[in-house]
Amino acid sequence: MKLSRLLFALLLGYTVSAFALPRHSPVPGGIAVVDLGPAEGAAPTARWGEQPLAVVRNNGHWFALVGIPLDTLPGDFEIGVFFRSTVKPMRIVVGIKNYPEQRLTIKDKRKVEPNPDDLARIEREKETTDAIKRRFSGAVPATDFALPAKGPLSSRFGLRRVFNGQPRNPHAGLDVAVGTGTPVTAPADGVVANVGDYFFNGNTVFIDHGQGLITAYMHLSRTDVRAGQAVRKGEPLGAVGATGRATGPHLHWAVILNNTPIDPELLLSRP
Repeated sequence: MKLSRLLFALLLGYTVSAFALPRHSPVPGGIAVVDLGPAEGAAPTARWGEQPLAVVRNNGHWFALVGIPLDTLPGDFEIGVFFRSTVKPMRIVVGIKNYPEQRLTIKDKRKVEPNPDDLARIEREKETTDAIKRRFSGAVPATDFALPAKGPLSSRFGLRRVFNGQPRNPHAGLDVAVGTGTPVTAPADGVVANVGDYFFNGNTVFIDHGQGLITAYMHLSRTDVRAGQAVRKGEPLGAVGATGRATGPHLHWAVILNNTPIDPELLLSRP
């Protein structure tokens, strides 16, 4: 049986190098792809403050992948790269990106103005999802993703959202405009980190792809996987729906890198 790329990477550690890199986009909500130098010897590690960063090998070089938060101001910041006992600071310059505004009307007003019981549930769920987003497993992540549902892209990442006239958090994912029941598949190999029914997200699947790269699939009508299950690229995760806070059926796909939501389109394979 042919081994998946993720299992192959787990067996060989950091000696593999065939994965395509995401697009370098050092702006708020983007990814900084930082060349750490020739891939000689053991892999370095990298951190942004206390936050560990993904390090992958490509074309004979090590690269750090840095997710940049949406609220990051333009300017310079440093990451620390550790080569055994040596620490090398590396500078990243963050540019400007302005995201458009999107106004939506939600019929279920509780999804915009939750009651006290809802707020308690939301807080409990946030603790769970925050822990998932902080995960940092040792698997080498593939970063050449496939779109998890076949259909047109609608609401893009980063939109400044206004629900029923009230400003809310920016759109931290990518929407695929498809109907209820449309299959949702894994964009790359990984392990299911969590499956749950959430107040805002509805039926949701989280996948851990390794080294702080986490993906989520929200508003599903059903889920077809369980926590701890290994999935390979293209395998089914569930089906599109309109559960949670949604104006209609669609897939909301989120990508988290180093505990930071980033634009999923930066990881999609290019022709």
